Amino acid sequence: MSDLLIETILPVTHDLGDFKVRRTLPAKTRTMVGPFIFVDQFGPARLPAGRGMDVRPHPHINLSTVSYLFEGAIEHRDSIGSHAVIEPGAVNLMTAGRGIVHSERSPQSMRADGPAFYGMQTWLALPDGKEEIEPAFEQIAPAQLPLLETPGVRARIIMGTLWGQTAATTCHAPTIYAEIALEAGARVPIDADADERAILVTEGDATLDGEPLTPFVLYVLKPGSAATLRAVSPIRAMLMGGGAFATPRHVWWNFVSSSRDRINVAKDDWKAGRFPTVPGDDKEFIPIPEIAKTVSYL
Repeated sequence: MSDLLIETILPVTHDLGDFKVRRTLPAKTRTMVGPFIFVDQFGPARLPAGRGMDVRPHPHINLSTVSYLFEGAIEHRDSIGSHAVIEPGAVNLMTAGRGIVHSERSPQSMRADGPAFYGMQTWLALPDGKEEIEPAFEQIAPAQLPLLETPGVRARIIMGTLWGQTAATTCHAPTIYAEIALEAGARVPIDADADERAILVTEGDATLDGEPLTPFVLYVLKPGSAATLRAVSPIRAMLMGGGAFATPRHVWWNFVSSSRDRINVAKDDWKAGRFPTVPGDDKEFIPIPEIAKTVSYL
């Protein structure tokens, strides 16, 4: 393994028929990178005409979800009354705190032609003292997300401070998150300030200080190591990380917490119908699974 890296995490791929979802966190060997505790990359794909994505209402606790698209659109509704359509270049940040329910669906206006799907869905654990804060939602417009633009380089800062610029997105814990698009031969420095960092290439051939990076693999960098990301062909890559958590987090299904007992309470609450409903989308819901596919192992 390169001197720059401490771990490589291969994705677990879920084939949903019309598109694939590749999950790298949580993994058997690592639960988090900074506050990032769940990392899904989905698409690219286009659904058949008349079809759409329909993620029925489901609950979360003690985390924030971060939705970011390269292509397509997703309509978001949640139990605090938020209703927004996210499109490429914007960010949806939903903070579950003590508990929230939301749905994600293809907008009706895009279903006739068959909607496109390509992007990232990540969860950020809430830090000690903030796990049970009030639920909240914000959509951050592209104009509030700084762009680093030099010849061959277009890097959008989604969260935190990178390359001397700061995104407007709320950070409950120290966080860095960016989309990096490079033309062939272009390069960009990877800041070394964050406690924990990882890179995931979603398309194209890239190297990190000369070491080839395989698409869809999560590369966890050694703390304090400066590096240079270079494109061999045109690429898109995600840089993510932030402050290391002092206490571990547990994951079961859609629930994250420092307390397994708190997760068990959330399970019982969802089964008993004690979570709030989603205005405008209260006719369906996702039942709690007997065996969760998303779990922490450590």
